[in-house]
Amino acid sequence: MRINGKVSELKVPTTLKELIAGLGYREDRVAVELNGKIVPRSDYVNVRLNDGDSVEIVGFVGGG
Repeated sequence: MRINGKVSELKVPTTLKELIAGLGYREDRVAVELNGKIVPRSDYVNVRLNDGDSVEIVGFVGGG
């Protein structure tokens, strides 16, 4: 699978929610695209990832 353009190996069946947490992101601070489609935050817990998937995670940064 690809995560943010880099090839990564998916070691166990996992959900998008688990992947986001495992990469150190906060769910409420990211937008996720899976295979070219935006995934609603409410679906993160239900979306299972597979080999061959492409995931793009964009983190929001606040500032002043």
